[in-house]
Amino acid sequence: MKPCELCPRRCRVDRVNRFGFCKAGENLRVALVSLHEWEEPCLVGERGAGTIFFSNCNLRCVYCQNFSISHEGFGAEISIERLAEIFIEQQERGAANIELVTPTHYTDKICAAIDIAKSRGLSLPIVWNSNAYENLATLELLRGRVDIFLPDLKYFSEEPAKIFSSAPNYFAVASAAIKKMFELVGAAKFDGGQMIRGVIVRHLVLPNFRRDAMKIIDWLHETFGDKIFISLMNQYTPIYRAAEFKKISRALTTFEYDSVVEHAVNIGVKNCFVQVGKTADKSFIPNFNLHGI
Repeated sequence: MKPCELCPRRCRVDRVNRFGFCKAGENLRVALVSLHEWEEPCLVGERGAGTIFFSNCNLRCVYCQNFSISHEGFGAEISIERLAEIFIEQQERGAANIELVTPTHYTDKICAAIDIAKSRGLSLPIVWNSNAYENLATLELLRGRVDIFLPDLKYFSEEPAKIFSSAPNYFAVASAAIKKMFELVGAAKFDGGQMIRGVIVRHLVLPNFRRDAMKIIDWLHETFGDKIFISLMNQYTPIYRAAEFKKISRALTTFEYDSVVEHAVNIGVKNCFVQVGKTADKSFIPNFNLHGI
C-alpha cells in the first residue's frame, strides 16, 4: 500500500498518511459481522453466509444501499489478528462460508488474516463479494485463498458507469477481472447443494437500463456459458442520492425486470438465480451496528 495500487484507480497514496479515492486508511475497518440468510441459496446453508462487511469502497455509487459504510466510512478499526479470529468465530457459529463484502481495498491484510486462520483450522470456503472494479495483479494474490467469487457486474455502457459510480472504463476493467476470477477458481462445484468453488456474477437491474442488463447477460453467456452462475436482482431501491438522477429516481418496474429474465431464458441461460416478490425495501438493508467485531 505504499503507494497504494490495490484497485484500478491506482491512487498511489501512502494510506498511513492520507486517503485515496476509497478513503480507507492503513488499518482494516469493519462495520458488521453476521450470519446472512438472504444471499443466493447455494451460499447460505442452514445458518447463513458468514458475512463480514468492510467499510469504505473504491466506487462512488450514488444509489448505494450501504452508503453509511461505503461512503461515510462507518465502522471500527481492527487488526489482522482480530480478523483471523472473526473467521474462526464465524466457523464456530455454523456459517456456510466466510463472505468478504467489499474487500478490495484491504486485500493485502485480508490475505494475511486468511493465512493465519487457515493455520488455525479454518476450513470454510472463502467468498470474495466485490464490485468487480479490480486489478488483475491484486486478484492474483487471492489464488489458493479464495474459493468463490461473487462480483457485481454493474454496467455495460460507459455513461452510467461514469455518472452513477465515477468509474470510467468500468466494463473493460470489470469484464477482465471476472475472466481472471474464473481462471483462479474454474467452473462451479457443489457439495450437497452448497457451492464450494466457482463464480456467481450478480447484476442489479436498474430502472431505464434493462437493455444494458441484457447486454451484460449476453456477454456472460457468450464468454462462460453454463460454467458460471448469474444472479439477476430486482431489489433496486432509490436511496442515498438516487433522487438527484432522474433515470434512477424510481423503483424498477415488474416489466423491466421480467423482460431481463425472459431475455436470459431466450438465449439459453440455465444457471441463473432470480428474485421474486417485493425485495425493493429498506428493511433488507443490514443494520450496521458493529455486531461481532
